[in-house]
Amino acid sequence: MTQHAAFPAFLLGAVLLAGCTVGPDYSRPEVPISATYKHEAGWRSLATAEAPPVGAWWVLYDDPELDGLMRATADSNLSVAQAEARFRQALAQLRVSRAGALPQVQGNASVQRSGRENNGGGSSLSSSSDGTAYQLGATASWVPDLWGKVRRQLEADRASIASSAADLDAMRLSMQSTVAQAYLRIRAIDLYLGLLELTREAYTRSLELTRNQYSAGLAARADVIQSEVQLQSLMTQETDLRQQRLLEENAIAVLLGRPPAGFSIARTDALPPPPAIPAQMPSALLVRRPDVIAAERQVAVANANIGVAEGAWFPDLTLSAQGALQEGRFIDLFSAPQLIWSVGPSLAATLFDSGRRSALVEQSRAQYDERVAAYRQTFLTGMQEVEDALATLQMLEAKAGQQARLVELAEENERVVTNRYRAGLVTFLEVSVAQNQTYTSRRTALEIKAEQLAASIRLIVALGGGWR
Repeated sequence: MTQHAAFPAFLLGAVLLAGCTVGPDYSRPEVPISATYKHEAGWRSLATAEAPPVGAWWVLYDDPELDGLMRATADSNLSVAQAEARFRQALAQLRVSRAGALPQVQGNASVQRSGRENNGGGSSLSSSSDGTAYQLGATASWVPDLWGKVRRQLEADRASIASSAADLDAMRLSMQSTVAQAYLRIRAIDLYLGLLELTREAYTRSLELTRNQYSAGLAARADVIQSEVQLQSLMTQETDLRQQRLLEENAIAVLLGRPPAGFSIARTDALPPPPAIPAQMPSALLVRRPDVIAAERQVAVANANIGVAEGAWFPDLTLSAQGALQEGRFIDLFSAPQLIWSVGPSLAATLFDSGRRSALVEQSRAQYDERVAAYRQTFLTGMQEVEDALATLQMLEAKAGQQARLVELAEENERVVTNRYRAGLVTFLEVSVAQNQTYTSRRTALEIKAEQLAASIRLIVALGGGWR
C-alpha cells in the first residue's frame, strides 16, 4: 500500500472507531411511586403511563381577573424572565458542544521582510541582501469523536436543556400560584371587610340602644363604655385588614413586574368556590411535576458526565491539513504563487497525571449518586405535598360543615340575648359576648373558605398543574 493510499484507510478506520461511546447508558432511576393516596377521599387512581400536559389550571376558578393576572405573570414576572434566560443559555451551550464535533478551519495572512548582511571578513567591502515574503494560508482540523466523549457531552447538554425547560415551567407555576394565593387572599379580605361593615352597623345599633337604656336608667354607665370599646375594637381590626390588603396588592404588583404605585385591584365581595376534585385521577400525574422532571434530567446530565470523564483516559486523534500561498511580491500571490501544503494525523494522550483522571471519574460517579438521591427526594416530597393538600381539603370540608352549624347557633343566641337585654333581664356584657361569638364564628367560616381555596391551589401545584 502506498503512502497516499494509507491515509484514507487510516481515516476510514478512525470513522469506524467513532461509533464507540464510553460511559454507562442512561436509564431512569426507580422511584417509590404509590398507586393510591392515603387521603384521597374517594379518588380512584387510574394506571396511566403518561400524564396530560399542564394547561391553564386557573380556569377552574372561573375568575376573569385571575385569568388576566396569571397571563401577565407568565409574561412579565422577573423571576420567570431569569429562568427563561437560563434556558436560552442551555440552548447556546448545546450549540457550543455540537460545534466541537465538527471540523474547524482557520485562516492566516502574513508579510515578512528578511535580510542578510556580509561585512567581508574585515574587508572594507560589504554586501547586503533583503527580501519580502507574502503568505496566505488556511488550516483545517478535525478531532474525530473516537470514544464518544463529544456525544456524551451533547447528551448531557440536551438533558440540561430539558432540565432548564422544566425549571422554567416550575418557576412559572410557582409565581402564578403565588399570585393566585395573594389574589384570593385579597378577595377573602374583601369579604372580611364586608362582614366588618355589617358587624359595625350592628354594634352601632347596640351602642345606641345601650345609650338609650342608660338615659332611661335601665343600664349602667359601664354598659355604654363596654359597647363603645367593642365598636372601637372592630374599627381597629378594619384598619388592620385594609393595611393587609394594600400589602397584598403591592406584592402582586412586584410579581407582575410593575411598580406598586400604579397597581390596584378593585374590591369585589365574592369568593370563588374551590374547584371540584374529580373522582378519577391518573396515578402517574405526579411525574409531570416540573421540579420532578428537572431533577430526573439532572440525573441524565450526571450520567453523561461519567462518560465524558472516562473518555479522558483515551487518546485524541487530530486530522489536519494545511496549505499556503507564498510569493515575494504581493501582486504575484494570486497569479503564480508557490504552494506549500501538509496533511496528516496526530495522536495525543496523557501518559501520567498523578491520578487526576481517576479522581474526576470518581467525582462524576459521586455526583450521579447525589442526583439520583435528589431525584428520589424530590419525588417523595411531591407525594408528601399531595397527601398534605388532600388531607387538608378533606379536613376543611368537614370543618366547614361544623362551622356553618356554629354560625347558626351563634346568630340564634345573639337574637335571644338581645331580646332579653331589651327587656332588662340581662346586662350588656352578655349581649357583647353573644355579638362577638357571632362575629367570630362568621369570620372563621370565611377563613375556612379561604383555606379551602389555598389548599386547592397547593394541590394543583403539587400535581404539577392540576388534574386535567
